Amino acid sequence: MASARAGSVTSGRPIGLIAMVGAVVSFALSTPIVKWSGETGVVVAFWRMWASFAIWWAVIAVLRLRPSESGERRPLPTRRTWATVLPCGLLFGVNISLLFTAVTKTSIAHLEFLTALTPLVAVPASAVLFGERPDWTALRWVPISLVGIALVLFFGPASGTATVEGDLLVLVVIFVWTGYLMTTKRARGSGVDTIDFMACMMPLGLITAIPMALILAGDEIFDLTARGWFVVLVLSVLTGTIAHGCIAFAQQHVPIATITVMQTAQPALATAFAFVILSERIRWPQAVGMVLVIVGIALFTLSAQRRPDRHRDGVETPPGSSGTERSESPRPA
Repeated sequence: MASARAGSVTSGRPIGLIAMVGAVVSFALSTPIVKWSGETGVVVAFWRMWASFAIWWAVIAVLRLRPSESGERRPLPTRRTWATVLPCGLLFGVNISLLFTAVTKTSIAHLEFLTALTPLVAVPASAVLFGERPDWTALRWVPISLVGIALVLFFGPASGTATVEGDLLVLVVIFVWTGYLMTTKRARGSGVDTIDFMACMMPLGLITAIPMALILAGDEIFDLTARGWFVVLVLSVLTGTIAHGCIAFAQQHVPIATITVMQTAQPALATAFAFVILSERIRWPQAVGMVLVIVGIALFTLSAQRRPDRHRDGVETPPGSSGTERSESPRPA
């Protein structure tokens, strides 16, 4: 429903723009905060999932205590909802575990600007799986981003924290996250609302997050420091609840094109936060590369959302019917 309404929005309302700013800033803060914790990334992901699980079910409990105008209480998620969200949860558990692990193995600049390439995978995947017809001329913008990524990856400080292992792990994260986006789109398209979706996804994500934490961290999952617990709680509220809620709200008030452009600021913000929080530095060629990545991805995504003027069979495409259904953050945290 939110995506349908978003498609009919003609101009961004201030409250929607404020919500998007909140979402982008929240997501941008997440990776530097994970690294600042000093903990094993998969351990932070493990406990963040448990905390978000508790928060979303607390939301369900509060809503059930408040009957509607008709006197009915909000129903619990149905068996069908659980089954529909299952693939999303499994992929999300893998994604957050790998993402938080990658945070500790590479620089924030590398991680953020690599994950910014997600639309290059997600747009073709949507075309194959959902029959969407993006404007393939958008591919002309891809080289801009690829040149930018090359500058970011190969011109980092000699004393930086980036590693090849971490960068390769980020590439795996991109494909897992794309799978999550595709299954999420199918689940939301079947009528699962935001609250039920999040309340089911978090516990289902633990099905994959628990074994990954045990394999990668073992007994370390119980050795969080006070700073580690603080980070878990902050992430659970900041991204696990507020950021996702802000994006769902903004989709009702802000055009998809505006959301897309605003989200391209996330990698640059995260890199700035990493400089302030972690003292991670960048060199001027990397700064140029970051600008190129943002410009290229923004142009690619906006162009791809516009369908061609005619279908393959020559039938006119009605005005206003172009565009992908919704825009998603490159990755949640």
